[in-house]
Amino acid sequence: MKAVALLSSGIDSPVAIYLMLRRGVEITPIHFRQDSIKEEKASEIVEILKRYGKLSDPIIVNFSEEHVPAFEKLRELGKIKYTCVLCKWLMLRKACRIGHEIGASAIITGDSLGQVASQTLDNLMVVSTASDLPILRPLIGLDKEEIVRIAKEIGTFEISSRKEPPCPFTPKYPVVRASLGEFQKILQDLI
Repeated sequence: MKAVALLSSGIDSPVAIYLMLRRGVEITPIHFRQDSIKEEKASEIVEILKRYGKLSDPIIVNFSEEHVPAFEKLRELGKIKYTCVLCKWLMLRKACRIGHEIGASAIITGDSLGQVASQTLDNLMVVSTASDLPILRPLIGLDKEEIVRIAKEIGTFEISSRKEPPCPFTPKYPVVRASLGEFQKILQDLI
């Protein structure tokens, strides 16, 4: 099976990729470029993960190309609390398009239920509407301690833990129980 995977510079997505590589999945990682520090970390992580299975060089997507204009419109609409949900939805939509282009059968993410605003059950349901490919979430039932333990075992934890700039778009109060109906109305105004 061939899949694309969302790859950040953090702890979770490398572990998700590792777990799916162990299952024999051929993976093309997709990294959304925000800054050079995160991109360099993601490149180092890819080199480590290549030890565990068939992993392609990452596809780098310019984050500011689609996300920043969408966030500006979201601010104009007074719906800034939906920034994290929209961000993940846009990433999944792009991953789905790339997946279809390269013949992938699924998208892999590092989502772990409830860890951050975009990973509540309501928000996961909303962001999942961005893809017609199945979304595999191998970390969904793991807690942070379990994920960190695996990251240390596979050699990605030290890289992921290095200091990096925070996301400048995260709202002070992100929505944690997104409404699909409200999100669909927001999308109509944005797209």
